[in-house]
Amino acid sequence: MTYQFIDVVYTNDVMEVSIQRPKLLNALNIQAHAELADVFDKFANASSMNIAVIRGSGERAFCVGSDLKERAEVGSDMMPPSGFAGLTERFDLDKPVIALVNGDAIGGGLEIILACDLAIAVDTARFGLPEPKVGLAASGGLHRLARQLPLKRAMEISLMGKLFDATTALDLGLINEVVPRKSLEKTKERYLSDLRECSPLALRASKQMMLQGLAQGSLENAFRANYPSFQRMLASEDAKEGVQAFAEKRKPVWKCR
Repeated sequence: MTYQFIDVVYTNDVMEVSIQRPKLLNALNIQAHAELADVFDKFANASSMNIAVIRGSGERAFCVGSDLKERAEVGSDMMPPSGFAGLTERFDLDKPVIALVNGDAIGGGLEIILACDLAIAVDTARFGLPEPKVGLAASGGLHRLARQLPLKRAMEISLMGKLFDATTALDLGLINEVVPRKSLEKTKERYLSDLRECSPLALRASKQMMLQGLAQGSLENAFRANYPSFQRMLASEDAKEGVQAFAEKRKPVWKCR
């Protein structure tokens, strides 16, 4: 697929995706959804790729949700099977994804953050789910929000449609860190460096166990469930390498196998 509305950069084992609709505050149209679904399909299936970063272009917005003008003309969003931005209904992705929130994350933009594993935001970013004010509901974002926040706070965000600032998002636990814009890239590199110190297979096992474990209904069931990424990690060369490197007081060399 030739990409028109996203830009993709591969650096070693990191895929960085940038939404390229800055004049429309990176609102996603049908084609942008399809492109994001395609690139995250490739990321999920690429053995050489371990970490993904998603961001918006420009300084005003990360993503403000759907392109409502197109939606009015077409009559629907026509989402890919993997959901908004090709991420929100991608339940089998065990590789870590970082949201680099360079500006406002509103509506579907907040849904993207909820679907990511880590999030860094500039201090000027605003957040919210204002869909009820245009006669809509935040769809899948509501399910994630109710699982990530205390219910009354989730209801407040979902029912009142108000925007809130980055400090509030941090206090709620929706993002991991708030930084000045000039520090955004440096902070991203710090996160990537920390992740790269860990075994990629261990990261995948950790993510899969936490997310799929939550879906088991009880703590006992979560302990008893089968997690393929965890089994792959235990049987890997990297598991042996980690122990050996610790014993030899050196940094491990991960081979992702």
